[in-house]
Amino acid sequence: MTKTFLNKAFILGAGLTLAACTSPDRFGSDSAVDLNNSAGSVAGSASDPTSPAYFQQAVGDRVLFPVDQHTLTNAAQSTLDAQAEWLLTNSDYDALIEGHADEQGTREYNLALGARRANSVHEYLVSRGVPASRLRVVSYGKERPLEICSTESCYAQNRRAVTIISIGTGV
Repeated sequence: MTKTFLNKAFILGAGLTLAACTSPDRFGSDSAVDLNNSAGSVAGSASDPTSPAYFQQAVGDRVLFPVDQHTLTNAAQSTLDAQAEWLLTNSDYDALIEGHADEQGTREYNLALGARRANSVHEYLVSRGVPASRLRVVSYGKERPLEICSTESCYAQNRRAVTIISIGTGV
């Protein structure tokens, strides 16, 4: 009896499922959903100019440094100008500036170098009008590499300062 009941339930369920698929316009054309979001940007996405994803991808969340340097290059200053403008426009966000170094040198040396890099970014953003109270710095030295290999191309990606934004939590 249980087998017959299960067969009947399965057939009924399959029939209802097929019946639901018989009319592609059963809800009317007004109910269509635009999956391509052609009407504009989705809040929080990389196309939303007020989102952290936009900051990271369009503005740029990192600057790179030459070997053993903490002086900002012209390219770094350009990126930081855009960061400052974004932070000033989106005042609900605070930023944590991470300083990083490549694997060459001692742990202590690289922690100090990462701190100098993070402080260079901090000072530059403050000079562009971002309130210091919205910024915090930390150094990771060589402890958090993006690339792990012993070539200059890897080292270059690891010599960086990264600006991490978060909603104003008083970072």
